[in-house]
Amino acid sequence: MEKVDNEAIKFDCNRGCTVSHDQETGEYDCNYRQGCCKLKDYDWLHGIRQEQFKDLFEVRFKNTRKGIYINASGQGIKAGDLVIVEATNGHDLGIVTLEGPVVGRQMKCKGVDPETVPLKKIYRRAKPFDIAKWQEAIAREQETMIQARRIAAELGLDMKIGDVEFQGDGTKAIFYYIADGRVDFRQLIKVYAEEFRIRIEMKQIGARQEAGLIGGLGVCGRELCCANFITNFQSISTSAARTQDLSLNPQKLAGQCGKLKCCLNFEVANYLDAQSRIPKVTEPLEFEDGPAYLVKTDILQEIMYFSYEKGSLANLYAVAASDVAQIIMMNRNGQKPESLRSEPEPVGPQFVSAVGDDSITRFDKPKKNKNKNRGKNKAGKPAAETSGQSSAEGQAAPVAKPRPEGGNNRRQGGPRRNGNNRPQRPRGDRNPEQKPKTDA
Repeated sequence: MEKVDNEAIKFDCNRGCTVSHDQETGEYDCNYRQGCCKLKDYDWLHGIRQEQFKDLFEVRFKNTRKGIYINASGQGIKAGDLVIVEATNGHDLGIVTLEGPVVGRQMKCKGVDPETVPLKKIYRRAKPFDIAKWQEAIAREQETMIQARRIAAELGLDMKIGDVEFQGDGTKAIFYYIADGRVDFRQLIKVYAEEFRIRIEMKQIGARQEAGLIGGLGVCGRELCCANFITNFQSISTSAARTQDLSLNPQKLAGQCGKLKCCLNFEVANYLDAQSRIPKVTEPLEFEDGPAYLVKTDILQEIMYFSYEKGSLANLYAVAASDVAQIIMMNRNGQKPESLRSEPEPVGPQFVSAVGDDSITRFDKPKKNKNKNRGKNKAGKPAAETSGQSSAEGQAAPVAKPRPEGGNNRRQGGPRRNGNNRPQRPRGDRNPEQKPKTDA
């Protein structure tokens, strides 16, 4: 929550809106945030008008709950407006997300026929006091959910309250619960009605639907599919992983809900189509130089790998699936093709990652100390003579001359030199004839 000019701004990602509260006047203002909600939609038919869909709108509520409504108010309503809609008991408040012909496509996807299914009505646009009452009901949801869990535990019911959603007028609440089996919650509803003084509706959901209500990120780094676009949850089995040759590791195949990931079903149809063109190899292929055993199969590229050594992963030979089918037919007719070793391996486009090939510091060089060993040569010899000795290979080494006493860099009978090969100044008194320096 942020405070700007005496206004408290709250980002409600459950409903996809931004709520600002003026602390001086007490008024609420709500704005729709299209990219900050679950099951977000994009109106790719914006600007296209069709008379049969002009009064149809999609209205969203908390988390993944949506509905199709017809405008019976006579007011001009557009996407992003807060509207008061018809409910089973009382009225509810929601946000308009779609309008126009794209609503008709949504109805077709959900199997809703406006001629046979009666649609609920939009009464009017929400007023400030409607928004204030709506926010008061939202503020009760978290505390109500905690108390509902405590009451269910006291009654000994094997169920979990996953979420609570209050109606816009605050007279009704939907309790979403998870249970493995049938739960008799008649006594629970009575206790809830006495405790919260509202009408109670119990709605059972699955583990995948709970993950969609809560939201989050998957191992791929993207938003959970159940919170992004999936509305119909189909059963997923391990056969989908076997079809795609995936490792049957429960930790890798399970999603945030603890069930098998929904994305396992996304590419099953492509794998089944590719597998229909791959022949079944039940026995080794016979060649002139011996049998070849199937080691592995690349389903999408339709390439099969064989080896002359059974169970060995070395010296694999890639053969196209269509060629394998021809070889099987030849073996059935008693014919043996030539060796796989003489056939070139099929070369196709390969994906090569360049990550790590070039280092970021490849142009950086260590700083050299230019003042190091300046004026010094090996063994006190000239640089030309030293370099000549190091570059000449195979020549006899010169005979070393006897070193004078007292060190390598000393001369007999001469003055001593310091480290820079400079003669030291004589130590003694000044020249008596030299006058001392005086300040001018």
